[in-house]
Amino acid sequence: MMLLPQEIIRRKRDGESLTPEEIVFMVRGLTDQSISEGQVAAFAMAVFFQGMSMDECVILTREMTHSGSVLDWSGLDLPGPVLDKHSTGGVGDKVSLMLAPIVAACGGFVPMISGRGLGHTGGTLDKLDSIPGYVTTPDNALFRTVVADTGCAIIGQTADLAPADRRFYAIRDVTATVESVPLITASILSKKLAAGLQGLVMDVKTGSGAFAVEEAMAEQLARSIVSVANGAGLETVALITDMDQVLGRTVGNALEVGEAVDYLTGKGQRDSRLHAIVMALAADMLTLGGITDCVEDGRRKAEQALDSTAAAAHFARMVAALGGPTDFLEAHARRLPAAPLRIPCLSHGAGVISAVDARAVGVAVVGLGGGRRRAGDDIDHAVGLSEVRGIGDRVGPDRPLAMIHARDEAAADAAIAQLRAAFAVADSAPQPAPMVRQRITGENL
Repeated sequence: MMLLPQEIIRRKRDGESLTPEEIVFMVRGLTDQSISEGQVAAFAMAVFFQGMSMDECVILTREMTHSGSVLDWSGLDLPGPVLDKHSTGGVGDKVSLMLAPIVAACGGFVPMISGRGLGHTGGTLDKLDSIPGYVTTPDNALFRTVVADTGCAIIGQTADLAPADRRFYAIRDVTATVESVPLITASILSKKLAAGLQGLVMDVKTGSGAFAVEEAMAEQLARSIVSVANGAGLETVALITDMDQVLGRTVGNALEVGEAVDYLTGKGQRDSRLHAIVMALAADMLTLGGITDCVEDGRRKAEQALDSTAAAAHFARMVAALGGPTDFLEAHARRLPAAPLRIPCLSHGAGVISAVDARAVGVAVVGLGGGRRRAGDDIDHAVGLSEVRGIGDRVGPDRPLAMIHARDEAAADAAIAQLRAAFAVADSAPQPAPMVRQRITGENL
């Protein structure tokens, strides 16, 4: 029987379950581009509204995984487990930049395949692109060498790793079809399964800055990922974490890299929400890989790697091995691009921040040029926000909501208006939500 993309799209649009043959056909068309961008977008929208069964999602994940090469680390005789973490994306989320070298310093090996920004959320690859010379798309040979030699490598999808997902990801970003549980599950796991992992920890964010605004949706996604991953033989744990305000004190690519370096070298805050999530994820990764016996021991080991600067050393070696400056830790302030204007954003009145629309903060950074409106847009890596206040922080004439790093005054003025609307200022503030709201494993599905 001849398969036609428009008929498959129609069947999914009408709520029917697709056959394995139809899903295989669509993934093949994604890979070899025999299915047009418009048809891919229509298929994504049909799935967005009609969803997929678990069986459909498993087949989609499997086919996207095998649309290219699947890495095998067994020939390298690595002396530790191959582990990774993935985040569903948030505003100010630079966790990967700290977490990968921490786990590497503890004896794990982290081949982290990351993505670019989706909508209002920043992408890890866009942050790394702000480092001069850093190669985010090395070939598989260099990728394997860097992981073996330095313990971690944070890169993007190479041409032969899950190519179907790479094309699908870019189209979903600009067609308002990001927030689909089966498509997110397949996208994340196709890359992770292709990376040849032995353990995965998911950071599923919920709140105003996450695509899963409601915790119920975050839980649905977390359970979907844990179920599909464990069913495919990849032991996976998911943490549902808070994204009701900016994570850390910066938003914007180069600014977030600078904050990550300060954190690793002991110059940044370590009593923060950002530190709490880094340690929680590290503890689960180390325990999942058998490096530690429990999450309490995992946290202690991660803290030691951070305090001893061993994690910072692994980050520096990774940056240099992937083409970045050899003196990046010491000279990052000079090496990273900087915007010409730095303007405070003052609130309308003094008080305490009681709530933050984190999504609006992310949109303001996109407006400055720090994110994409369309696939293929260039990003200004220098722009963004620093000294961003959080819930419970006092603001007033001498304490701005944030410092705006802009290319010109018109962009800064637009960002000021957006930020003032994004922060609620009152006489008092509620207690912030705990960073980790739920922990989901294969045992408590």
